Amino acid sequence: MNSIQNNLYGRAWWFLAIGILLNIPGLWLDIMEPDGALYATIAKHIVLHRDWLNLFGDGHDWLDKPHFPFWMAALSYKLFGITGFGYKLPAFLFWLAGIYYTYLTARDLFNRPTAILSITIYAVALHSTLFNFDVRAEPYLTTCIVGAVWHMLRASRGAWLHLLPAALFAACGVMTKGIFVLATIGGGWVIYWIIAGQWQEFLNYRWWIFAALCLLFIMPELYSLYTQFDLHPEKIVFGRTHVSGIRFFFWDSQFGRFFNTGPIKGSGSPAFFLHTTLWAFLPWSAALTGAVIYLVRFDREREPARWIVYGSTLITFALFSFSGFQLPHYIVILFPYFAIISAFFLQSGASAKVLKALTIIQVITLLATGVAIGWLLFRTGIDSKIQAGIITLVLIVAGLFLRGRSMLESFLIKGYAVAAVMYVFLFFFFYPFLLQYQAGRQAAVDIPQSHQAVPAAIYGVLSYSFEFYAPQDVQVVRNQQALGEFLANKPCYLFTSKTIADSLLHSGLKASTVAEKPYYRITRLKPAFINQKTRSDVTEARSLLYVN
Repeated sequence: MNSIQNNLYGRAWWFLAIGILLNIPGLWLDIMEPDGALYATIAKHIVLHRDWLNLFGDGHDWLDKPHFPFWMAALSYKLFGITGFGYKLPAFLFWLAGIYYTYLTARDLFNRPTAILSITIYAVALHSTLFNFDVRAEPYLTTCIVGAVWHMLRASRGAWLHLLPAALFAACGVMTKGIFVLATIGGGWVIYWIIAGQWQEFLNYRWWIFAALCLLFIMPELYSLYTQFDLHPEKIVFGRTHVSGIRFFFWDSQFGRFFNTGPIKGSGSPAFFLHTTLWAFLPWSAALTGAVIYLVRFDREREPARWIVYGSTLITFALFSFSGFQLPHYIVILFPYFAIISAFFLQSGASAKVLKALTIIQVITLLATGVAIGWLLFRTGIDSKIQAGIITLVLIVAGLFLRGRSMLESFLIKGYAVAAVMYVFLFFFFYPFLLQYQAGRQAAVDIPQSHQAVPAAIYGVLSYSFEFYAPQDVQVVRNQQALGEFLANKPCYLFTSKTIADSLLHSGLKASTVAEKPYYRITRLKPAFINQKTRSDVTEARSLLYVN
């Protein structure tokens, strides 16, 4: 390795530090509806009711996801309070641990330069950073997968004690998303053993010990599901009774979604994750594309152990692509492997000509990002558009004129410039603008903390952000009879639509309007909302009543 490369890998730690800093501002932004706010509310219920076994969301027993992410958020609430920061912090810490395990995996299967480059890439991949802000299960799941794989690697090389953390990580992954996680963790190992002719590994008792430990570690999940659902066949779940939580965990939530035969259905296309990856892995999509071509056509090393990464990526991507239920964020769990594959290509397979072409693509991406931001600033009419425009322009100019001591370093600089432009705009300007239209959050801040004991309810609308940010436990009222029973508990707060609020007030309800806020589902942006001239046509009004 020449001195220029040595200097680059030494400076790569500064890239990583910048990447981590770019992720931090999202921790202090409000939680987004629907999924993030729903998950935060489920964890809030755990703490307020001191019930760590039963999950409740949207006003009923909740079976859609396993317990682990909610347990982590609830533990954080106990330490830092029931806040948006408290909800996001444990996921962010898991993401940091995922960076560490990505480094270790790349170092031990490839080499140290690949390891260093892989974590600089992973730190600012678009969808990974966005999920440190809009937290769901992915930061936990991704780290559990890459952590389990590295500890399995150590165990396979004679460090037997690593079986314990490997099984613990795998079990936490299963308790985050379900048993299909084991396909991502173990699929690459199976392909590696087949390619290397290591048939004896299928009978090696170390892996049977690993499987037994996984089963042992998921017992808290199985016990929780059994006590909440299997012991109570009278509960109505997914519109029917006699629902087994354990059956759902092992079958319906996984195979049911894959074959689209379970209670939760979707629609899928084999090409969905191909085009999703192109934008979700920005600003490194072109490098990943080049890496895949390189591995298929030109890689001559063909080190069998690397199929632990290649095989896992291939199997998981295929499972996602042919699943009947597809969502863009599913692909995030492969980002550590995408980063490793891209880094290996960049440091060992990409010629100077290819690196120059990739750098030009980064420059085009940087300019296109600037144009998109300028268009958004013009169309949305964000109050701070002048400041946002100036900061964006400064970052773009800096990204255009900064040069590295090598073409690879220039490529990284341009990529980080794209990331800086995107995340500074999103976290400091665009998302704060959008979050004004989460009416539930905006109304909840008008409830005094001294009214924590005053009952509160939601009627006629959906607002997980109100449920979470209101200082008290919030009831979801489903019908008029239940509404009448709730309103009899005066004083109380009621969050509803303006239409319903006006109707209640006109009918003689003695209440005052505490807040009236605009609402729009900001995770599904449409041109009419983006356009400041037509925004009022697509927003709705939400009202918070104080019934006294």
